[in-house]
Amino acid sequence: MMEILIPVLTLASLGMIFGVGLAIAAKKLCVEQDPKISAVFSHLPGANCGACGMAGCMGFAEGLINGTCTVERCVVASEKIRTEISKILGVEAKAKIKTAAVLHCNGGNKVKDKFQYQGIKDCVAANQLQGGQKACVWGCLGFGSCAKVCPFSAITMSQETGLPVVDESKCTACGNCVKICPKHLFTLIDVKKPVYIACSSHDKGKAVMDVCKVGCIACLKCEKQCAPGLFKVKDNLSQIDYNSYVPCDDCIKVCPTSTIRKRGA
Repeated sequence: MMEILIPVLTLASLGMIFGVGLAIAAKKLCVEQDPKISAVFSHLPGANCGACGMAGCMGFAEGLINGTCTVERCVVASEKIRTEISKILGVEAKAKIKTAAVLHCNGGNKVKDKFQYQGIKDCVAANQLQGGQKACVWGCLGFGSCAKVCPFSAITMSQETGLPVVDESKCTACGNCVKICPKHLFTLIDVKKPVYIACSSHDKGKAVMDVCKVGCIACLKCEKQCAPGLFKVKDNLSQIDYNSYVPCDDCIKVCPTSTIRKRGA
């Protein structure tokens, strides 16, 4: 009996000693957290999307208190949240311009395939094989990598068009789609400027039409029809100067390939 009892008592004693030691060490060595960090963190969305460039929402909260970032870097936070955080920091809240992701491609299922792709259904992976299966080397590959990385479910894939569709009511402009797209087809644009170019091809007109009937053919009609400086065709692709933007639907009407589009249309 004693042969069993002695080891048990020894282990119990050692456990108690180590437990007390750890408790004392934890109290002596603990680093007290600034209560402002917890206060800021409690107001953050908790998406941990990384758009701010910090290590999640807690990293962002610590950065705010340490002065290594600003409230404006959280593109996910609403105006109300930004105001509350600014009060905690003792700074003035700045107005935020609402932006949302826009896809600069109009092709999708309308674009021919140059070969049958049977690899991983992922745009990044497909792009590594001769730039993907699409005959247009500039366009969307249609495997939805952008939708997969969107933490707010703001992007869905349309079976009808084979293209990503952005729900601007959910889009927070976190930029994950911008980063993941191997064709660089997404940009973040002010929602008050709804006209955009739904193409990214820099091929000449005939080459575009050979593979996609809805791409920019650099016909210059947008340049000639609209306000001076608003549109400029560079390297065979029409571009919009949003600093000169004025509401106008003439550019949409005059575009022969429907490359100039309005959000939601």
